[in-house]
Amino acid sequence: MNPFNHSYFLGYVNQITPQYIKIHFPSSNLLSNFYYNGLNYAGGNVGNFIIIEGDEYGFLARIIEIDLPESERKEMNEKAIVNDDSNFHPSGKAELLLSFNIYYPEKTQKTVSKYPVIGAKVYSCSNEQIKKYVQEFGKKQDEKTNVYATIGKLTSNDAEFNISLNALFGRHCAVVGTTGGGKSWTVSKLIESLAYKTKNKIILIDATGEYHTIKSKTVNLGVDSYFPYQKLTIPDLFFLLRPTGQSQRPILLEAIRSLKMVRLCNISKTYEKRNREKIKFNEFYKNHIREIEDNTCNFDITFLVPQIKEECVYQTGGQRQQPDPNMWGDYDARTYDYQTSLIGRITDLLNTDIFNRLMGFNNIPDNYRSIINIIDDFLKGVDNENVLRISFEDIPSSFYAKEIVSNAVASYLLDKARKKCFIDNPIVFFVDEAHQFLNKKVEDENSGIQSLESFDLIAKECRKYGLFLCLSTQMPRDIPIGTLSQMGAFIVHRLINEYDKKAIESAASSSNRNVLSFLPILGEGEALLLGVDFPMALLIKLDIPNIPPKSNTPLLIRAENSASLQN
Repeated sequence: MNPFNHSYFLGYVNQITPQYIKIHFPSSNLLSNFYYNGLNYAGGNVGNFIIIEGDEYGFLARIIEIDLPESERKEMNEKAIVNDDSNFHPSGKAELLLSFNIYYPEKTQKTVSKYPVIGAKVYSCSNEQIKKYVQEFGKKQDEKTNVYATIGKLTSNDAEFNISLNALFGRHCAVVGTTGGGKSWTVSKLIESLAYKTKNKIILIDATGEYHTIKSKTVNLGVDSYFPYQKLTIPDLFFLLRPTGQSQRPILLEAIRSLKMVRLCNISKTYEKRNREKIKFNEFYKNHIREIEDNTCNFDITFLVPQIKEECVYQTGGQRQQPDPNMWGDYDARTYDYQTSLIGRITDLLNTDIFNRLMGFNNIPDNYRSIINIIDDFLKGVDNENVLRISFEDIPSSFYAKEIVSNAVASYLLDKARKKCFIDNPIVFFVDEAHQFLNKKVEDENSGIQSLESFDLIAKECRKYGLFLCLSTQMPRDIPIGTLSQMGAFIVHRLINEYDKKAIESAASSSNRNVLSFLPILGEGEALLLGVDFPMALLIKLDIPNIPPKSNTPLLIRAENSASLQN
């Protein structure tokens, strides 16, 4: 199809700048929508795409402003506007988006080395033509096949938005927007597209349970499944228990080491240190240092409180006149007193029913399954499902339980990715309400700041390992800027808060920042798509998913006597 046919001529270029051109339209009638050979052309209205003719290269641009000369404004009236021989000569301003070879117009590129010339002809761009351009976004030169999904339409030309899923998810993706903008429906549409168009596995952390309508393998943490605390990392446990730096952290670390040694000996008890020799302990530690210092919580946590007491001994035994550094001494009551708050937190944690059911401390219900085993079976295809939904809706907010368990799940997937388990069959990891889980820190006056950073590490490391992250959040300002900067694609719904807009602006490339002014006025389901593999930002209207999530806000109920109250 020739993009430079005179039948869809609009006007001439009369000014050129590095980012924009200005256009002279010989007649206002040329700006109207029209059909030609069965194709719809959007004309020359604001927001529409246009084609600019060149000698070797053509150019795609988007109209951002239409103006009428001051001398002609006084003549405006309804009859003059609809008159075919009207003498109105509007001018327009258009943003240059990309260039293309006129012999292969579907091959586009972002470049500053080529520009149109004064007097170049401007043409309307058909829906079919812009659709072909969009399909090429993100496609590599040596890539013969690609996976496409139609997830909506362009708001300007009403063209189908048939996008490469590799371009969308290949460098991580973020879906952001305020409540009511359509963010949840977008996530559902993306999951549906992936599940229908690909064979890849999808794991979704559902923070509130609103995605229970999605066809998936579903587990509800704390209700029918648990995350085994043995798979937590030591930093996770410290985040959970918040030991103070100078008096509690060293004791807690020693207690963990001792309990790991007990487990390796297949003994279910504490390790007594009071007035005992150190040589056997030190030799065993030296021979099993790899298992003991493996950074996991692989020990019996129910013995943690009594083991802390066993660690509260003097580090030197013997008599005062003849100290023996090869032995531990008697109990140190002062050191034990410093552990009171830590022991209280451990006791509360182990005796709270929801945390026992969530992390399997003791007496795990028979019908509960480990989420680790569930994930492994899911990845092996045991359940013949493409989507695994992990619901967090019944996890309490106390003890940072949601943050720690989500971080632990992410850490498990991160470890598998580093072992190259997903190279041949990539995984897409969706995190709903990501601001609840990312950028979480606990600050203690003695121990400093402890962070949960598994999601951040996935964003920075795992694209090359085949673990792709898709974050959904209404508060991008609460996502670490380092994580946001790793997102290759953004689907941005309406944003009103200035700090949220600045967070997206900081993460987006400078060439896309000028379109962010649309964000406060986007309608429901409308979004701005921008990213590394998209040479230009696109305004789109997302299609309604086949099975929408249940994300409606409960409504107040009108009283039957409300009319009489008003009177």
